[in-house]
Amino acid sequence: MSEMFKEIPKIAYEGSSSRNPLAFKYYDAERVVAGKTMREHLRFAMAWWHTLCATGTDMFGPGTADKSFGAEPGTMAHAFAKVDAGFEVMEKLGIDYFCFHDVDLVPEAATIAETNRRLDEIGDYIAGKMKETGLKNLWGTANLFSNPRYANGAGSSNSAEVYCFAAAQIKKALDLTVKFGGLGYVFWGGREGYETLLNTDMKFEQENIATLMRMAVEYGRGIGFTGDFFIEPKPKEPMKHQYDFDAATSVNFLKEYGLNRDFKLNIEANHATLAGHTFQHELRVAAMNGMLGSVDANQGDLLLGWDTDEFPFNIYDTTFCMYEILKAGGLKNGGLNFDAKNRRPSSTHADIFKGFILGMDAFALGLVKAAALIEDGRLDAFVKERYASFESGVGKRIRSGAATLDELAAEAEKLEAPASPGSGGQEYLQSVVNAVFFG
Repeated sequence: MSEMFKEIPKIAYEGSSSRNPLAFKYYDAERVVAGKTMREHLRFAMAWWHTLCATGTDMFGPGTADKSFGAEPGTMAHAFAKVDAGFEVMEKLGIDYFCFHDVDLVPEAATIAETNRRLDEIGDYIAGKMKETGLKNLWGTANLFSNPRYANGAGSSNSAEVYCFAAAQIKKALDLTVKFGGLGYVFWGGREGYETLLNTDMKFEQENIATLMRMAVEYGRGIGFTGDFFIEPKPKEPMKHQYDFDAATSVNFLKEYGLNRDFKLNIEANHATLAGHTFQHELRVAAMNGMLGSVDANQGDLLLGWDTDEFPFNIYDTTFCMYEILKAGGLKNGGLNFDAKNRRPSSTHADIFKGFILGMDAFALGLVKAAALIEDGRLDAFVKERYASFESGVGKRIRSGAATLDELAAEAEKLEAPASPGSGGQEYLQSVVNAVFFG
């Protein structure tokens, strides 16, 4: 295989004072933070779709970036060229994992039998490259939203024929994920939702989605998949309302249909903001329910009301992300998948690498600052003190479940002054964060 990005060297760590645009400023793979190397904490993954497929097309104009990689798009020659390009990107950046949709890998054919044949062909080639390079698969998924057949959803479709087609794609995507030794399999409900309730039976559709997920678990376990299944919450877009609206909704869905033993959540930063939450909030909800599985590492633009999938640069967001991950004990079968794409005017091959450098540095610095916040201890100490009244006396009885309403009412009558919760200390705590960041 000839080198595709000859102008791009292997990206090295040069430190924060470096002015080299093709060097890491904060991501030092072997640096130990909180007992593990950055490489271990930050299980970075390349998203096949944005990195190798997205050309910058939007609703106002065609693509600006050349992603042909020397082959004719829409051909199997192009599929093989994307594999070569992707592995070169990962090797030069020191990224150990990739994520994929089925139709990212090959052009979809007129029949599913031919599409599957193409996937088998490219799958063998990818597996060979993985063996040669040691690179790995974080997770796989099926694209159940782009083809017009999925206009009304996949698992939520009103058509049993479309539902069968979705099942066939999931089956093949699971086969590939197992072939690649993937650690996870993702359900992103691309069009699992509705445009209007006037033509929608929500209960019927959600039951069918749960059934499809249950069948996927049974099949996956049957062929040796031992990783986690993930739901990726998103509130809207492309549908007006999507059933996996946010982390809390997705947790409730999984528990309602008995899927919580096999499923965790894949939390995306941009989807959190679309739901009206912070990234940290969604991570916390997933973690406190024991369902923090993996992360799509990107960010949105708060001035735009859609999924912009930008490479992350907000250090507060990356710090609070890593804070939640560290406090939760890390990601067992997950990682940080850069579901991120260059801006439309950033159209050169070098821009691909610069985008990843930006994101990898942002999370490396976030990891360092998150570990420092935990080591500093003032946040934890404040929270512990804030709830200290529940560690003894009537508070302890409340927490143990032993208290009664009569007992608590009698306790209230003993108070000599109106009850007060004390200061929440928000401004103080925010100053602590800034002191750790910049002190």
